[in-house]
Amino acid sequence: MDETFIRERLTKLRLQKHVSEYKMSLDLRHSKSYIQSITSGRAMPSISEFLYICEYLGVTPKEFFDPNLENPVLLERAATGMKKLDTEDLNLLIHIIERLSEKNKEE
Repeated sequence: MDETFIRERLTKLRLQKHVSEYKMSLDLRHSKSYIQSITSGRAMPSISEFLYICEYLGVTPKEFFDPNLENPVLLERAATGMKKLDTEDLNLLIHIIERLSEKNKEE
Protein backbone atom coordinates (compact mmCIF):
# COMPACT_ATOMS: atom_id res chain seq x y z
CA MET A 1 0.00 0.00 0.00
CA ASP A 2 1.14 3.46 -0.79
CA GLU A 3 0.01 7.08 -0.69
CA THR A 4 -2.05 6.55 -3.84
CA PHE A 5 -4.09 3.87 -2.07
CA ILE A 6 -4.68 6.19 0.90
CA ARG A 7 -5.80 9.06 -1.33
CA GLU A 8 -8.11 6.87 -3.40
CA ARG A 9 -9.55 5.07 -0.37
CA LEU A 10 -10.22 8.35 1.39
CA THR A 11 -12.06 9.65 -1.66
CA LYS A 12 -14.09 6.46 -2.04
CA LEU A 13 -15.16 6.35 1.61
CA ARG A 14 -15.91 10.08 1.62
CA LEU A 15 -18.15 9.70 -1.42
CA GLN A 16 -19.93 6.74 0.18
CA LYS A 17 -20.68 9.01 3.13
CA HIS A 18 -22.01 11.63 0.67
CA VAL A 19 -19.88 14.44 2.00
CA SER A 20 -17.79 16.97 0.09
CA GLU A 21 -14.09 17.53 0.67
CA TYR A 22 -14.96 21.03 1.82
CA LYS A 23 -17.53 19.89 4.40
CA MET A 24 -15.34 17.08 5.66
CA SER A 25 -12.42 19.49 6.10
CA LEU A 26 -14.55 21.90 8.10
CA ASP A 27 -16.15 19.09 10.13
CA LEU A 28 -12.65 17.94 11.09
CA ARG A 29 -11.87 21.55 12.10
CA HIS A 30 -9.33 22.22 9.39
CA SER A 31 -9.07 24.68 6.55
CA LYS A 32 -11.59 24.20 3.75
CA SER A 33 -8.93 22.63 1.51
CA TYR A 34 -7.49 20.14 4.03
CA ILE A 35 -9.02 16.98 2.58
CA GLN A 36 -8.40 18.17 -0.97
CA SER A 37 -4.71 18.59 -0.13
CA ILE A 38 -4.59 14.96 1.01
CA THR A 39 -6.50 13.53 -1.96
CA SER A 40 -4.39 15.54 -4.41
CA GLY A 41 -1.15 14.24 -2.92
CA ARG A 42 0.11 17.54 -1.53
CA ALA A 43 -0.15 16.37 2.08
CA MET A 44 -0.64 13.30 4.24
CA PRO A 45 -2.41 13.27 7.60
CA SER A 46 -0.56 12.57 10.82
CA ILE A 47 -1.43 9.36 12.64
CA SER A 48 -3.71 11.19 15.05
CA GLU A 49 -5.44 13.01 12.19
CA PHE A 50 -5.80 9.71 10.31
CA LEU A 51 -7.58 8.24 13.34
CA TYR A 52 -9.96 11.23 13.42
CA ILE A 53 -10.60 10.75 9.69
CA CYS A 54 -11.43 7.07 10.25
CA GLU A 55 -13.79 7.97 13.08
CA TYR A 56 -15.46 10.59 10.91
CA LEU A 57 -15.91 8.10 8.08
CA GLY A 58 -17.24 5.45 10.46
CA VAL A 59 -14.50 2.90 9.76
CA THR A 60 -11.70 1.34 11.75
CA PRO A 61 -8.12 1.74 10.52
CA LYS A 62 -8.21 -1.98 9.63
CA GLU A 63 -11.31 -1.45 7.49
CA PHE A 64 -9.73 1.61 5.88
CA PHE A 65 -6.72 -0.41 4.74
CA ASP A 66 -8.64 -3.53 3.65
CA PRO A 67 -8.75 -3.32 -0.17
CA ASN A 68 -11.26 -6.19 -0.33
CA LEU A 69 -13.80 -4.36 1.79
CA GLU A 70 -15.78 -2.35 -0.74
CA ASN A 71 -18.28 -0.62 1.50
CA PRO A 72 -17.49 -0.90 5.21
CA VAL A 73 -20.07 1.71 6.20
CA LEU A 74 -22.95 -0.25 4.65
CA LEU A 75 -21.64 -3.49 6.13
CA GLU A 76 -21.62 -1.91 9.58
CA ARG A 77 -25.19 -0.68 9.09
CA ALA A 78 -26.23 -4.18 8.02
CA ALA A 79 -24.49 -5.77 11.01
CA THR A 80 -26.18 -3.34 13.38
CA GLY A 81 -29.56 -4.18 11.89
CA MET A 82 -28.91 -7.91 12.00
CA LYS A 83 -28.24 -7.77 15.73
CA LYS A 84 -31.87 -6.81 16.21
CA LEU A 85 -33.29 -9.80 14.29
CA ASP A 86 -34.64 -12.98 15.81
CA THR A 87 -33.37 -16.43 14.82
CA GLU A 88 -36.02 -17.01 12.17
CA ASP A 89 -35.32 -13.70 10.43
CA LEU A 90 -31.54 -14.22 10.64
CA ASN A 91 -31.89 -17.62 8.96
CA LEU A 92 -34.03 -16.05 6.24
CA LEU A 93 -31.45 -13.32 5.71
CA ILE A 94 -28.63 -15.89 5.51
CA HIS A 95 -30.62 -17.79 2.89
CA ILE A 96 -31.06 -14.61 0.83
CA ILE A 97 -27.35 -13.77 1.10
CA GLU A 98 -26.34 -17.28 0.01
CA ARG A 99 -28.76 -17.17 -2.92
CA LEU A 100 -27.47 -13.79 -4.06
CA SER A 101 -23.86 -14.95 -3.68
CA GLU A 102 -24.54 -18.00 -5.86
CA LYS A 103 -26.30 -15.87 -8.44
CA ASN A 104 -23.32 -13.48 -8.61
CA LYS A 105 -20.92 -16.40 -9.13
CA GLU A 106 -22.89 -17.51 -12.18
CA GLU A 107 -22.70 -14.09 -13.82
